[in-house]
Amino acid sequence: MTQPPQTRLNWLNFRNLPPERLVMTASTLSVWVAALLVIVKLYTVIVSGSSSVLASMTDSGLDLIASLITFFAVRYAKTPPDKEHPFGHGKAEAFSALFQAGLVFASAALVMQDCVRHILHPEPLQHTGLAVAVLIVSIVLTLALVSFQNMALRASQSVAISADRMHYLTDLVTNLIALIGVAAAMLGFPVVDALAGFVMAGWFVWGAVQVLREAASHLMDEAMGEADVDHIEALVLEDPAILGVHQLRTRLNGPYIAVQMHIELSPRLSLSEAHRIIIAAETRLLAAYPNADILIHPDPKGEAEPHGGVFHQEDGERDDARFDSFEANKA
Repeated sequence: MTQPPQTRLNWLNFRNLPPERLVMTASTLSVWVAALLVIVKLYTVIVSGSSSVLASMTDSGLDLIASLITFFAVRYAKTPPDKEHPFGHGKAEAFSALFQAGLVFASAALVMQDCVRHILHPEPLQHTGLAVAVLIVSIVLTLALVSFQNMALRASQSVAISADRMHYLTDLVTNLIALIGVAAAMLGFPVVDALAGFVMAGWFVWGAVQVLREAASHLMDEAMGEADVDHIEALVLEDPAILGVHQLRTRLNGPYIAVQMHIELSPRLSLSEAHRIIIAAETRLLAAYPNADILIHPDPKGEAEPHGGVFHQEDGERDDARFDSFEANKA
């Protein structure tokens, strides 16, 4: 019997989920996939003794730990600001990414140690057909999960999901290399299995470095990319009443971005008019960046004194033509 259209669950249904829901779902699926892969790979290692599958299982085991950390981190990062954390808890995601990177470095060391042992004392593999089947299943499941994580990342900027995805991208490569190693062992070259494990361990280290770099970007309050900064300025300046933008600063904060700036307005505007212009500018920015926390400070054009604290930037002389045009229209 055909299900009614409203009850069907398909990929398009997921695409319609809000960004926050996509991130939560991605973290849940990650835990389940990792747990399943650990179980099947552990059994395969026990019956086959493959170093390649052991390397892949070790990575999946650490993925499970990392996925659990991500599961809780993305939920904690979404908790509202409180008295102790008035800017929110978004950086919890970056801390979880740091922990994940440490796990990857540890897994690389363990895998290399085991590969050295197998190179010095090679042993024939058992049940290689099972090992091949498990690795193929792992590749299919991991591809599906990474596809979903990509969807979540397109809708959000979650550094925790990005770090978790790095683990599973690593899984894809390690499973493919493990498949080559097992196949070589089936053909009578067991040392290739151990060498494949070495290659995978090197890939672990590369992936961990990428995760560390991304987490450090958030923890060090790195700005958004130049294209995004230019886009933000362009959106603000769409209103001809805004005569210039200066001290525009952005920073990454886990699943959120912080945006602050000074805008130049005619000194003849009333406070109510200036407020209306600022609210409209914030609305335009939020339509493009719904995960933004925005702070806009108005300055009277040509009459503002230097201010802004430790990181004050001198106000430039740009946009004078816009100011003259605006004044002419008001007259």
